[in-house]
Amino acid sequence: MASLEQKISVVSQAMNLRTQRHQVLASNIANADTPNYKARDFSFESAMRNAMSGNTTAGGVGLARTSAGHMEGSSNGGPAALMYRADVQSAVDGNTVDMDVERSNITENALQYQILTQLISEQFKGMRSALASTSS
Repeated sequence: MASLEQKISVVSQAMNLRTQRHQVLASNIANADTPNYKARDFSFESAMRNAMSGNTTAGGVGLARTSAGHMEGSSNGGPAALMYRADVQSAVDGNTVDMDVERSNITENALQYQILTQLISEQFKGMRSALASTSS
Protein backbone atom coordinates (compact mmCIF):
# COMPACT_ATOMS: atom_id res chain seq x y z
CA MET A 1 0.00 0.00 0.00
CA ALA A 2 1.35 3.42 -0.96
CA SER A 3 2.22 5.78 1.84
CA LEU A 4 0.46 9.10 2.23
CA GLU A 5 3.65 10.85 1.15
CA GLN A 6 3.74 8.85 -2.10
CA LYS A 7 0.07 9.55 -2.80
CA ILE A 8 0.54 13.27 -2.20
CA SER A 9 3.66 13.27 -4.37
CA VAL A 10 1.78 11.72 -7.29
CA VAL A 11 -1.12 14.18 -6.98
CA SER A 12 1.33 17.07 -6.61
CA GLN A 13 3.16 16.05 -9.80
CA ALA A 14 -0.17 15.78 -11.63
CA MET A 15 -1.25 19.22 -10.39
CA ASN A 16 2.05 20.75 -11.52
CA LEU A 17 1.62 19.22 -14.98
CA ARG A 18 -2.00 20.38 -15.19
CA THR A 19 -0.80 23.90 -14.30
CA GLN A 20 1.90 23.73 -16.97
CA ARG A 21 -0.61 22.51 -19.56
CA HIS A 22 -3.00 25.31 -18.62
CA GLN A 23 -0.23 27.84 -19.28
CA VAL A 24 0.49 26.28 -22.69
CA LEU A 25 -3.19 26.30 -23.65
CA ALA A 26 -3.61 29.88 -22.42
CA SER A 27 -0.61 30.87 -24.53
CA ASN A 28 -2.28 29.32 -27.57
CA ILE A 29 -5.45 31.32 -26.89
CA ALA A 30 -3.48 34.52 -26.34
CA ASN A 31 -1.79 34.03 -29.72
CA ALA A 32 -4.93 33.15 -31.67
CA ASP A 33 -4.50 36.26 -33.84
CA THR A 34 -0.70 36.07 -34.22
CA PRO A 35 0.30 35.34 -37.82
CA ASN A 36 2.21 32.05 -38.27
CA TYR A 37 1.76 31.06 -34.62
CA LYS A 38 1.69 27.29 -34.23
CA ALA A 39 -0.48 25.85 -31.45
CA ARG A 40 1.45 23.84 -28.85
CA ASP A 41 0.46 21.14 -26.40
CA PHE A 42 1.88 18.08 -24.68
CA SER A 43 0.73 14.63 -23.77
CA PHE A 44 -0.24 14.68 -20.11
CA GLU A 45 0.04 10.90 -19.88
CA SER A 46 3.62 10.71 -21.17
CA ALA A 47 4.63 13.77 -19.11
CA MET A 48 3.22 12.10 -15.99
CA ARG A 49 5.12 8.89 -16.78
CA ASN A 50 8.31 10.95 -17.19
CA ALA A 51 7.70 12.83 -13.95
CA MET A 52 7.05 9.65 -11.97
CA SER A 53 10.13 7.94 -13.39
CA GLY A 54 12.27 10.94 -12.47
CA ASN A 55 12.96 11.93 -16.08
CA THR A 56 12.81 15.73 -15.96
CA THR A 57 14.55 16.39 -19.25
CA ALA A 58 11.96 15.23 -21.79
CA GLY A 59 12.24 17.30 -24.90
CA GLY A 60 15.10 19.34 -23.48
CA VAL A 61 17.74 20.78 -25.73
CA GLY A 62 21.18 21.53 -24.39
CA LEU A 63 22.41 25.11 -24.57
CA ALA A 64 25.74 25.82 -26.23
CA ARG A 65 28.45 27.56 -24.22
CA THR A 66 30.33 29.94 -26.46
CA SER A 67 32.54 31.31 -23.69
CA ALA A 68 34.19 29.83 -20.61
CA GLY A 69 32.38 32.48 -18.55
CA HIS A 70 28.93 31.24 -19.54
CA MET A 71 27.00 29.22 -17.00
CA GLU A 72 25.87 25.73 -17.93
CA GLY A 73 22.18 25.30 -18.40
CA SER A 74 19.50 23.65 -20.36
CA SER A 75 16.19 24.63 -21.83
CA ASN A 76 14.41 21.82 -20.05
CA GLY A 77 10.79 22.62 -19.46
CA GLY A 78 10.42 19.71 -17.10
CA PRO A 79 9.01 16.29 -17.87
CA ALA A 80 6.58 17.60 -20.49
CA ALA A 81 7.87 17.70 -24.04
CA LEU A 82 6.05 20.47 -25.92
CA MET A 83 4.92 19.54 -29.38
CA TYR A 84 3.15 21.37 -32.16
CA ARG A 85 -0.47 20.36 -32.39
CA ALA A 86 -1.55 18.62 -35.57
CA ASP A 87 -2.89 21.22 -37.97
CA VAL A 88 -6.64 20.69 -38.38
CA GLN A 89 -7.47 23.83 -40.29
CA SER A 90 -4.79 26.45 -40.74
CA ALA A 91 -5.79 30.06 -41.17
CA VAL A 92 -4.76 32.08 -44.20
CA ASP A 93 -2.07 33.79 -42.08
CA GLY A 94 -0.54 30.41 -41.05
CA ASN A 95 -1.93 30.42 -37.51
CA THR A 96 -2.96 26.92 -36.35
CA VAL A 97 -4.90 27.88 -33.21
CA ASP A 98 -8.45 26.50 -33.33
CA MET A 99 -10.40 28.31 -30.61
CA ASP A 100 -12.96 25.51 -30.29
CA VAL A 101 -10.18 22.97 -29.64
CA GLU A 102 -8.42 25.33 -27.23
CA ARG A 103 -11.60 26.08 -25.25
CA SER A 104 -12.41 22.38 -25.05
CA ASN A 105 -8.88 21.46 -23.92
CA ILE A 106 -8.62 24.25 -21.35
CA THR A 107 -12.03 23.34 -19.89
CA GLU A 108 -11.10 19.65 -19.66
CA ASN A 109 -7.74 20.52 -18.12
CA ALA A 110 -9.35 22.82 -15.53
CA LEU A 111 -11.83 20.08 -14.62
CA GLN A 112 -8.99 17.57 -14.18
CA TYR A 113 -7.14 20.08 -11.98
CA GLN A 114 -10.25 20.55 -9.85
CA ILE A 115 -10.56 16.78 -9.42
CA LEU A 116 -6.94 16.65 -8.26
CA THR A 117 -7.49 19.43 -5.70
CA GLN A 118 -10.51 17.57 -4.34
CA LEU A 119 -8.50 14.36 -4.18
CA ILE A 120 -5.68 15.94 -2.20
CA SER A 121 -8.20 17.72 0.02
CA GLU A 122 -9.79 14.36 0.85
CA GLN A 123 -6.35 12.93 1.66
CA PHE A 124 -5.73 15.73 4.16
CA LYS A 125 -9.24 15.43 5.61
CA GLY A 126 -8.61 11.75 6.24
CA MET A 127 -5.28 12.51 7.87
CA ARG A 128 -6.84 15.21 10.09
CA SER A 129 -9.63 12.82 11.06
CA ALA A 130 -7.14 10.08 11.95
CA LEU A 131 -5.08 12.49 14.02
CA ALA A 132 -8.14 13.82 15.81
CA SER A 133 -9.33 10.31 16.71
CA THR A 134 -5.93 9.30 18.09
CA SER A 135 -5.60 12.43 20.23
CA SER A 136 -9.00 11.92 21.88
